[in-house]
Amino acid sequence: MAHDRLHSDSFYLTQNFLAHMLSVRRVGVTAAARALRGKKLISYSRGTIIILNRAGLERASCECYGAVNAICERAALV
Repeated sequence: MAHDRLHSDSFYLTQNFLAHMLSVRRVGVTAAARALRGKKLISYSRGTIIILNRAGLERASCECYGAVNAICERAALV
């Protein structure tokens, strides 16, 4: 979703910030980032996230991404 709003394949989000935003432990963010890196969907190092495969990232996400995106579009927030 950050990629959608920033219109850039590269952006800076720390693990601490992501953990706080998602209400999860930092170790969960680390595991998720490692899994997405392993699938070559993102590059992640020291807070810099680079989207390598947008279509693959969308396929790997749950249905929540589409649902939240639809709400944002209806509210003209996108």
